[in-house]
Amino acid sequence: MGIFNLNTLPDTDDDDDDDRLDTSALTGEPSTPDVVTEMTPPRVEAPAAGLAHQPPAPPPATEHDPIDSDPLKTLELKPKLIEALSTVYDPEIPVNIYEMGLIYDIDVDAKGLVGVRMTLTSPGCPAAQSLPGEVKAKAKSVPGVTDAWVDVVWEPTWEMSKMTDAAKLQLGLL
Repeated sequence: MGIFNLNTLPDTDDDDDDDRLDTSALTGEPSTPDVVTEMTPPRVEAPAAGLAHQPPAPPPATEHDPIDSDPLKTLELKPKLIEALSTVYDPEIPVNIYEMGLIYDIDVDAKGLVGVRMTLTSPGCPAAQSLPGEVKAKAKSVPGVTDAWVDVVWEPTWEMSKMTDAAKLQLGLL
């Protein structure tokens, strides 16, 4: 079907022939007064309302079992881990991911295994592939850490209220 939809309509008793189209030049047949052909453009559907929203969150790539957290080892390493993770930035936002509130939890077991649960600002975040790897590398670089894993979680979803006041001030939100 082309750009126009040619519909054949029954003849009406109106004497107004202005909206009728003479199709004799197109079909090679003489036009008859019984048939009226109207040209109407095809119907265009409005975009679906859901397109303006974010795509659904992808499932986490790997989710580890919770670490049997050791309070003394966590007390020793958590400040160093926070300092290391505070050097990781989302490439689109000039605030580190810890101040942004993207790090939800840091656990350390007695052997020095670190588990980090974090999120991203949105499921479509362009840094989704690079940030978890960078977080893992920074955590493993802290002395006393034997290994680290990072789980990206989508619940609870990130929102601006999770940002620290320092991050809000840096972004001009305060």
